[in-house]
Amino acid sequence: MKKALIIEDNDDIREGTAEILDLAGYETFTAKNGRIGVDLAIKHLPDIILCDIMMPELDGYGVLYLLQKNPQTANIPFIFMTAKAERADMRKGMEMGADDYLTKPFDDVELFNAIESRLKKRNKTAGFKSAGGDKATLFEALKAKGKTRSFANKQIIYVENDEPSYLYFIKKGQVKSYKIAKDGRELSSTLYHNGDFFGYESLCKASNYTDNAATLSDCEITLIAKADFMDYLLNHQEIAGAFIGLLSGSVQEKEEQMLRLAYFSVRKRVADALVQVAGKFGEANADSCILKISRDDLAALVGTASETVSRMLADFKEEKLIEKNGNAIHILSIEKLRNVKQ
Repeated sequence: MKKALIIEDNDDIREGTAEILDLAGYETFTAKNGRIGVDLAIKHLPDIILCDIMMPELDGYGVLYLLQKNPQTANIPFIFMTAKAERADMRKGMEMGADDYLTKPFDDVELFNAIESRLKKRNKTAGFKSAGGDKATLFEALKAKGKTRSFANKQIIYVENDEPSYLYFIKKGQVKSYKIAKDGRELSSTLYHNGDFFGYESLCKASNYTDNAATLSDCEITLIAKADFMDYLLNHQEIAGAFIGLLSGSVQEKEEQMLRLAYFSVRKRVADALVQVAGKFGEANADSCILKISRDDLAALVGTASETVSRMLADFKEEKLIEKNGNAIHILSIEKLRNVKQ
């Protein structure tokens, strides 16, 4: 009988997930916080672990870190359960070594597909070559192979149709990827900040870049040669699993952006863009923050004219959702912006 550990502080989600897995023939163990979860993982050595991110006592990142350090639990498939608002945090989880994630609320089919996919991959890769050590150590070794360069604000890193030569890792600063429309307008697709990798999509597909990348601030970026990245990707299960997760998250982000462009009003899109930037560049779990982003860059995220963005920002200021001081935008309540109506 397969064993599953569910670490979740929400009683309804924890017990509901356990009930579903019990009915499917799993032996389940549950923990209402991270510390209990770590103890149960070491005691029962489950076949799969499902873990929330935001929890008392010890959060999901701490759980994953401690289990990665223990040789008995380091290779247990680990799936994060995350609220949609925490999607930006998943890049951190995947870099740390999480195998997959489920966005709450999820249904029975999504749950079983995620678990069975992880268990099948674990069985298939039982003989996969690995140099040993935990994921964090492997990532540090990969980054150590690169060379760090300084980039000025608004400096182009690569352009569409270039052949990729490097995997990029941001040690300090902020970067955007974007496309240029036929009429010359810029449309941003993804924002990156300290601790993020970027440029891996084209390397993994062995194709030229399909977008552009430029800095949003002064940056220190590590350039890892394509050959070194591919060597780690092909020879280390831990690295491959992490970048598969990053690719999956990137696809979902782009799908959600297309849906917003198709169905959301400009007002809602500007509010969501501010929330997105706050999630990337603001402090974790804070409800207010100060953003330094230009009107043009914000318009590129929204997919509209900069003049339209200016009007929306003026409306938000009148509604006491934001304050403006030069180029800085002070968001007074991220949660209120998130709940802005169409």
